[in-house]
Amino acid sequence: MGLGPMGEFELRAMDRRYIYDFSEGGELGRELLGGKGAGLAEMTSIGLPVPAGFTVTTEACREYMRRGGRLPDGLAEEVQEHVGRLEEAAGKRFGDPSDPLLVSVRSGAAVSMPGMMDTILNLGLNDEAVEGLARATGNERFALDAYRRLVQMFGDVVDGIEAELFERELTALKARRGATQDVELESGDLRELVGRFGEIYSRHTGGPFPQDARDQLERAVRAVFDSWNTPRAQVYRRANGIPDDLGTAVNVVQMVFGNKGEDSGTGVAFTRDPSTGEPGMWGEFLVNAQGEDVVAGIRTPEPIAAMRKRFPGAHDRLTETMARLEEHYREMQDIEFTIEEGTLYLLQTRTGKRTAAAALRIAVDMVTESLLTREEAVARVDPSQLDQLLHPMIDPQAEYEVAARGLNASPGAATGKIVLDADRAEEQGKAGEAVVLVRTETTPDDIHGVIEARGVLTAHGGMTSHAAVVARGMGKPCVAGCEALSIDLSARRLRLGAHDLAEGDVITIDGGTGDVILGEVDLVPPQIDENFGTLLGWADDVRRLRVRANADTPEDAAKAREFGAEGIGLCRTEHMFMAEERLPLVRAMILATSEDERRAALDRLLPFQQEDFEGILAAMAGLPVTIRLLDPPLHEFLPPLEEAESAEMARRIRALREANPMLGTRGCRLGLLYPEIYEMQVRAIVRAALAVAGRTGEAPLVEIMHPLVGFAEELRRLRRLTLDTASSELEQAERQLDYLVGTMIELPRACVRADEIAAEADFFSFGTNDLTQTTLGFSRDDAEGKFLTRYLEDRILDANPFETLDVSGVGDLMRIAVERAREIDPEIKLGICGEHGGDARSVAFCHELGLAYVSCSPYRVPLARLAAAQATLAERGVTAVQVGG
Repeated sequence: MGLGPMGEFELRAMDRRYIYDFSEGGELGRELLGGKGAGLAEMTSIGLPVPAGFTVTTEACREYMRRGGRLPDGLAEEVQEHVGRLEEAAGKRFGDPSDPLLVSVRSGAAVSMPGMMDTILNLGLNDEAVEGLARATGNERFALDAYRRLVQMFGDVVDGIEAELFERELTALKARRGATQDVELESGDLRELVGRFGEIYSRHTGGPFPQDARDQLERAVRAVFDSWNTPRAQVYRRANGIPDDLGTAVNVVQMVFGNKGEDSGTGVAFTRDPSTGEPGMWGEFLVNAQGEDVVAGIRTPEPIAAMRKRFPGAHDRLTETMARLEEHYREMQDIEFTIEEGTLYLLQTRTGKRTAAAALRIAVDMVTESLLTREEAVARVDPSQLDQLLHPMIDPQAEYEVAARGLNASPGAATGKIVLDADRAEEQGKAGEAVVLVRTETTPDDIHGVIEARGVLTAHGGMTSHAAVVARGMGKPCVAGCEALSIDLSARRLRLGAHDLAEGDVITIDGGTGDVILGEVDLVPPQIDENFGTLLGWADDVRRLRVRANADTPEDAAKAREFGAEGIGLCRTEHMFMAEERLPLVRAMILATSEDERRAALDRLLPFQQEDFEGILAAMAGLPVTIRLLDPPLHEFLPPLEEAESAEMARRIRALREANPMLGTRGCRLGLLYPEIYEMQVRAIVRAALAVAGRTGEAPLVEIMHPLVGFAEELRRLRRLTLDTASSELEQAERQLDYLVGTMIELPRACVRADEIAAEADFFSFGTNDLTQTTLGFSRDDAEGKFLTRYLEDRILDANPFETLDVSGVGDLMRIAVERAREIDPEIKLGICGEHGGDARSVAFCHELGLAYVSCSPYRVPLARLAAAQATLAERGVTAVQVGG
């Protein structure tokens, strides 16, 4: 009789194995064993000094979570089987009252999450076993110290007793004994402390500390599984893009003791300096201590170099072992070790966390040392780290108080006096004062203040708000959507969280974290060096995808070119209209009551537009420049109704007001209703291109882009307007100029009807900021300021769709558009110019789609260059490695 589907499932479940000894798991990998377990197994397989132990797999954790917190069937028996093997190898019995085997229980996810989950040391001790351990080792102090640590860690991790309660007793005891450090306490003191810890445990749990070693172990395994879903672990995963369903492994390791006396110790060491990348062993150690003492900061450690004198034999073995590990993994290693009575043991190895500057130096040095190929070095560096190198950052050693938190809208840090309007920011900034522009939200009118401020803080707005986009383009830090900020402009005061502040008070903002900090904080300058250029040069040799920049001024264009941009993918002409000498002309054009009046105002604007375009085209000589014609609704160039300078202006403001301007009279709709606006811009572009070609002898590569096209007929009419206007200018000048006419794809309809639109276009550029809004039905400012944070916290969404492309939704529309456009014109040029062009995951998707280029803010060009190279390498199977957990 054959087995049905359920019978097959039950058979597989019976055969499933959840535990592997370190001696047999060397080839199983981090997905199953977790990083720590995989590292211990691999170190065991190559003969390094690792204590014996076993790993409960991540699959057991996932099954535990699927079963609502019940251990998988058969797991308890499997644990006991492997404890038996451990007892046999150690020659000791777990729970033996005379000379017990003790173990630690440590977490270890597939992706490193340092400090986010739990560890318990010295499992197997109880009231009897502690006396047996004291007799067996002849060291009563050590045994009691181990037991008090177990009670504290078990109470904290397993039973949720506040760790501070135990620390308070320890501190009080040291004060009574006149001791400054734990190691100064004697056996009698520790015996008293064990008793007090036991009382705390009983008081909070209603029962005595568990005396059955196997019961301790089972509860500890459960606690480590549960620690996968602690708030701190969830926050860390969200911040680092780690999936929630990976689960953690549990490593059960025979205890080795660094707290047996002056011939024992524990420490953490890196094979290279994690701050600078300088070769050579770097780290700290403590004498007569257990591992948690180092990371908890309970005592001040000694530098690793001092180990040579204190433990010469162990130091030599550690130096040799670390060199061997780095050569084996071909990656900088972060190692935990213990010295027990002079003998070295390794407890963990993993890929070491490092600063961006260190990451670049290590990658470049390892190529020089023949540990890596250039391609592997390029794959090794996290593109998002490059942001750290291009902006001032808060000094890692600085201490400060975070008053509020917003969205980390543009990286870098800035300290300065609060100013509440753009005029004062400009005035004080030009006078040499460090100022931070603080606004409820910014508008294009604030551009002059943004230019002079060190950074921007807004109460409203999101990652793609005006403030965020402009700040990123200028390389200035910005914290947006800080809901704890409220401004009383009439009183020139503001409230920031629980703090009342006045204009002129000093704050610091960290655009990388979203932190808003009271007072001045020390900053460290950008850290670009030759390694930066070397690695990006290697990346350029690899990548297929070109990288352009979004730039609206000659200064932005020059900065973009300095960072390696291969053209401009988006030049927004509306920002040019906001300058002080131009805004009156723009307003005169908007207030005109006839086409003739409008054309007269536009004629006066044309020289300014031409001047702007000449500067940008000259800065990008020889490279393509995509110029987007006017996009925002006209009311954005007028003041608020209450600030109208005349009755006529007030009337016009009311007439232009729309219920939903984002979907109203903007983009190509403006060009169709008021064709004279686009005519003026095309004339300015053509005249500028001819002027630059005349001066430099090199004709610019101009691409004229019409925004917000949804219907082929819209683009057909505007293409005709563009060609006729350009032809008129060229005939008059008796010159020739090659140029392209295309559109920005930012509406779902444009994606699904891309074949029809492609018949009228030389190129498409995906405007993914607006395409995301129109596809998801999200207003970006409202979403990021309101519900989107909750969506991310509750994992309704895995990533902010305005930062990382929504591949399954927006991405599918892009894929449709690419396929249909290429059916009509296989050679059509396709790119992306939304802020997603500077996000590594989005760049990888653009590579997959076969786009020609991505475009992003100038300061994100290096990131995009590296991400594009990594997308090519991933296609070839070259990826970064991760070791340990």
